[in-house]
Amino acid sequence: MRTTLTTANGAARGARSAGRHTTRTTRAVLAAVTASALALTAAGCGGGGDDGKEGESGGEGKSAVTVDLPKLTGEKLQVAAVWTGAEQKNFKAVLDEFEKRTGAEVSFVPTGDSISTFLGTKIEGGQPPDIALLPQVGALKQFAAQGELKPAGEEAQEQLEKNFSQGWRDLGAHEGKQYGVYFKAANKSLIWYNTAAFENAGVEEPGTWDDFLQTARTISDSGVAPVSVGGADGWTLTDWFENVYLSQAGPEKYDQLAEHEIKWTDPSVKAALETLGELFGDKTLIAGGQEGALQTEFPKSVTQTFAGGDAPEAAMVFEGDFVAVNIASDTKAEIGTDAKVFPFPAVGEESPVVSAGDVAVALKDGKGPQALLTFLASTDAAEIWAKAGGFISPNKELDLKAYPDDVQRDIAKALVDAGDDFRFDMSDQAPASFGGTKGEGEWKALQDFLKNPDDVAGAQKRLEAEAAKAYKN
Repeated sequence: MRTTLTTANGAARGARSAGRHTTRTTRAVLAAVTASALALTAAGCGGGGDDGKEGESGGEGKSAVTVDLPKLTGEKLQVAAVWTGAEQKNFKAVLDEFEKRTGAEVSFVPTGDSISTFLGTKIEGGQPPDIALLPQVGALKQFAAQGELKPAGEEAQEQLEKNFSQGWRDLGAHEGKQYGVYFKAANKSLIWYNTAAFENAGVEEPGTWDDFLQTARTISDSGVAPVSVGGADGWTLTDWFENVYLSQAGPEKYDQLAEHEIKWTDPSVKAALETLGELFGDKTLIAGGQEGALQTEFPKSVTQTFAGGDAPEAAMVFEGDFVAVNIASDTKAEIGTDAKVFPFPAVGEESPVVSAGDVAVALKDGKGPQALLTFLASTDAAEIWAKAGGFISPNKELDLKAYPDDVQRDIAKALVDAGDDFRFDMSDQAPASFGGTKGEGEWKALQDFLKNPDDVAGAQKRLEAEAAKAYKN
């Protein structure tokens, strides 16, 4: 998902170079997704990968072991991540395999959305987890600059060099040192829709923003709220903004805003907020209106779109490929039949293409944390979750046969084939206090904007004030 931060260090420069390539990667992903109508199955997105047989990785038959791990009998490790529900279950299957191979005992701790706040509190109390999976590049930079992260060891770096392109390695580095392993990637430029709602309204998949709004109005006239917005989770609103901004302002402006090289009071930000306000400012287009959206968390934004059968509470929901996990786990809708997807509509000349990922970092020294980093950088670990479904790995050596269906194979192949040619989620690049903290920074400013979409100037001022404070420039 995914890439610029500052030009003060080599890692950021490499990431910046990757970020300023064309956005071919996610375009290819979107094409693969749309062509196949994301015909995932509920079984493919559900559990799996945890049958407990030694030497297996959650699918049929044995998988060859590609990485040697030390014996860690009696050692206890703690891993922290934001994942809940099916994602947490599937990641625990990965940790189970690590336990079987090493003898270590691994516990998983959910952090909630504000992982930087969670980790900061744990660090201050002298009890950080051994490993954390960070959804923000900015958080990695922050904790690395503070000296709280432990560099990846020789074994982990060997796996990274063998299995990952330079761009993904750069994203996990800071000031010339490798800290992180990008274990999971995501495509965050998709609109999921209830096919019954579209059929009842007599509409088709829109390709442009204007068409999208017109489609939404027609669906509203049919008696169904067009768009479900998970506004209680501020990160969903940053994704809305980033997709509009990237398509409308273009990649160069996107990179500049990600670096805070231009201010949030820039005219390009005004234009994007005004465009987004065309949706957010029309209560008839949002399930529950603005107030309802602000009380809707991301999982509910998905279920209210697909749990109602032929009478859903909403017709469309915007978010990444991981929506498939929520649909399969929390509703009876069948992906590819009841639930389909189309690319985020083009505001400018092209549809936007935004990606993201979760990076594993060590916060404690020792053989155990380094062994887990090494394992997460291997194809062995990626294969377990890939077989379970609802997962895309940037690991280029992972056999595509590990994915449960052709659709996910196509998505993964497009990502890997593009090498370093991708662009990363803007808020995830920002300092965590601005782009990744619940109730603060960009999250809070965009929630205020959703509440009052007419106040574009006020939203810009709040965003710039928070950004200046976080970037310290």
